[in-house]
Amino acid sequence: MDAFPAFFPLAGATVVIAGSGEAAQAKARLFEGSPAKIVRLEGRQAFVPGSYRGAILAFVASSDDLFAQAAARAARDAHVPVNVVDRLALCDFTTPAVIDRGEVVAAIGTGGASPMLATMLRNDIEQRVPEGAGRVAALFRQLQDEIRQALPELHERRAFLREALSGPVASAAMSGDMAGAASLLRQALAKGPAGLGKVQFIEASGPADLLSLRASRALAAADVLAPDAGANPAILSIARRDAERLAPGEADITVLAELARNGRRVVRLIAQPATSADVQALSEAGVAVEILLAAPAS
Repeated sequence: MDAFPAFFPLAGATVVIAGSGEAAQAKARLFEGSPAKIVRLEGRQAFVPGSYRGAILAFVASSDDLFAQAAARAARDAHVPVNVVDRLALCDFTTPAVIDRGEVVAAIGTGGASPMLATMLRNDIEQRVPEGAGRVAALFRQLQDEIRQALPELHERRAFLREALSGPVASAAMSGDMAGAASLLRQALAKGPAGLGKVQFIEASGPADLLSLRASRALAAADVLAPDAGANPAILSIARRDAERLAPGEADITVLAELARNGRRVVRLIAQPATSADVQALSEAGVAVEILLAAPAS
């Protein structure tokens, strides 16, 4: 990862745009509909550090090299990160191609190397992010404190949220029925986290591109990873980076069953097919088991 992506909250924030013309207008359009206060600077005002004081971000857009350099220096003197259009060497950060769904924002960046590529990728991904995704995020923000209070254990909360995000709660919010979605979410909270843990076996000898979509999603949602020594590193890299990892040989049936009974989603990455004895032992221990095969090669 050559650049670290980060999101700046815009509520109550100030963003400064120095310069004029279409490039400056394009930067201003990025913030249309946002709660940020936008300050536009032209002329000598752009060269004064005090013009930027208190801002969280600054953008400079000008065809004049001297203007761009002076404005960037003033923003930096005010300790404000600055982006200078078409002058990568003057930038503290680059501007990604943005998918805006309100509470849900996705960004694709190329470190300034190819903005056109970022735009093309954004267009492809944008079609897969439903318009109602922001409403789903808004619902969970609204009830965040209730969810944390009802489920103080992180692994239980994650398991609950996974189910809620793929069920009727999310569907109701997606369609705009926010009151109904909130009611469904509170009903689910009242039932508690029981039965959310499971063990999922994934054939992980590789290659990674033969993983099924269900297997990829299981890796992204795992609380605990239990890989064999022969598991393909490329497959392991798909998993959540903050998932707990058991050393090869550490994940016996007793350990797996205990983790699942405590509500954790365990992914067992196997280099050889799962044995019927292991599956039967987990089932007899009252644990839900799922075997996710590799997608067939074309």
